[in-house]
Amino acid sequence: MPPLSIFIIALNEADRIGDTIAAVRVLSDDIVLVDSGSTDGTQAIAEKLGARVIFNPWPGYGQQKRFAEEQCRHDWLLNLDADEVVPADLAAEISALFAAGPPPADAYKLRIAEIFPGERAPHRFAYALAPVRLYRRTKGRYSSSPVHDRVDLAPDARIGRLKGTVHHFSVRSLGEQMEKLNSYSDAQADDLDARGATVSVFRLIVEFPANFIKAYIGRRHALRGVYGFMTAMNYAFYRYLRVAKHWERRLQRRDRSRKDS
Repeated sequence: MPPLSIFIIALNEADRIGDTIAAVRVLSDDIVLVDSGSTDGTQAIAEKLGARVIFNPWPGYGQQKRFAEEQCRHDWLLNLDADEVVPADLAAEISALFAAGPPPADAYKLRIAEIFPGERAPHRFAYALAPVRLYRRTKGRYSSSPVHDRVDLAPDARIGRLKGTVHHFSVRSLGEQMEKLNSYSDAQADDLDARGATVSVFRLIVEFPANFIKAYIGRRHALRGVYGFMTAMNYAFYRYLRVAKHWERRLQRRDRSRKDS
């Protein structure tokens, strides 16, 4: 078994966490689930499958993943989200990477493709990202940003890329997706405020149509039927909402300032 720790952060993922953990049990003797307060039995399912479950109150995405890194036993780390599944071909590729000793690179990008409800595998035109998810902890750590989910690597880190694709079951339903995106928009509005960012009024006008085009055309949702149209609408509204919330807060602060003066 590779000298690899796998860490996952979760909240109320009982319907998905079993598949996520079961798919990687052949890769690690150290699977860590950091749970921020699930009430649906996520912890019990993870423990039954051999994961170490650790509770940590939710501090933000980057901070939670940093906390999870610190609980891992091995130098090499693989991060998965609770709605992501490593298929057999990718698991075999990761095993082979360690078969002859330490991998030649310090970090590896993994292709992650979204899967819509009703699909069992990524659509041939599915939108995919390729972030660093497999890395040596001495060469990389998750950013402490509450909203930016990325591994910050050392300047001299050597980066490779794996061929396999992680299956990302990100959408339970349109309503659940919108709830999640609404929460993201709150966190991103907080981040804009914390950085003292100023967003122009023009952004309020163009944010929705521009991001609908980005998702529907740029991310190829147009090739995925009615569900592709609906998820593109959700994405566009979420991107608009984060800017609108930032503007609303600025107006509220201005009004309070006028009342106090």
